Amino acid sequence: MKKIVVLVSGGGTNLQALMDAADDGIIRGGAITCVISSKPGVYALERAARHKIPTRVIPRKDYADAAAYSKAILQALQEEEADLVVYAGFMTILDEQVVKAFPNRMMNVHPALIPSFCGKGFYGLRVHEAALQKGVKLSGATVHFVTEECDGGPIILQKAVEVHEDDTPETLQKRIMQEAEWKILPQAVALFCEDKLQVQGHKVLITS
Repeated sequence: MKKIVVLVSGGGTNLQALMDAADDGIIRGGAITCVISSKPGVYALERAARHKIPTRVIPRKDYADAAAYSKAILQALQEEEADLVVYAGFMTILDEQVVKAFPNRMMNVHPALIPSFCGKGFYGLRVHEAALQKGVKLSGATVHFVTEECDGGPIILQKAVEVHEDDTPETLQKRIMQEAEWKILPQAVALFCEDKLQVQGHKVLITS
């Protein structure tokens, strides 16, 4: 049974999707064993508590820089014996020491079809604002492995979502979460736990 540690910073809607998928038997061969938050008092911690999942709070503001914070997170992940680390609305970029310790064992969901609208500065509503300004007809979500390059790791799954003419960043964000993020993140985690993901170069192959 693989140990899944989920990193959060806010409401935890993607965490909820993962917990629901586990309850529904979609995620087999793995279990969420810990939720780590970069902020105290966020609703994601309440969601985890209701599922009786242990939590840890490691506030970003308590650390002088990214290196010090990354070291603290790394230590926690090692203490939790994480097999897979999932960014689920985790709003802090960790440095290379964490990525190097968990190669192809950290995944993130991004609210756009990478390589569009991704990289430094593209997070939250900013992603959807940029998509609407560009006038794209399709957006969506991407689950990818985390590497030292922001949003640049090998792509695991993608799902497209139609953009409506009257969309606002908020309505597009909601539709992408409901139709894409909450579906493909649990799918990617399930594939990992069943050892069905193979990374070859910059490609991820899904095996049967």
